[in-house]
Amino acid sequence: LVIDSRSEAWVKRGTIPGSINLHFQKLSNNSEENVADILEDLFDVTRGDALYDFSYAKTLVFFCNGVWCGQSPTNIKSLVKLGYPPHKIKYFRGGMQSWETLGLTTVKPE
Repeated sequence: LVIDSRSEAWVKRGTIPGSINLHFQKLSNNSEENVADILEDLFDVTRGDALYDFSYAKTLVFFCNGVWCGQSPTNIKSLVKLGYPPHKIKYFRGGMQSWETLGLTTVKPE
């Protein structure tokens, strides 16, 4: 699953086709229940009595504005703190800056 960690204003300028937007503060500055909903609904994580089960969790690829941007690292750190398996987390460090510099396709959300 490809995740755009940027704010909605940045996403409106263009994003990678097929990506979903998950603002970097939704995992770090949100209630435990909202975070659990994100994990379950988007990432296929299941919740037991007190712990998360990451057995079927999706592999995630995060990106933001570019190598200088800290939004994806914030999302990644939040997930690792929750126990998300690091081997299922990827980081496209070049972000939109590299994507657009290479002339790759972007889309604007409707």
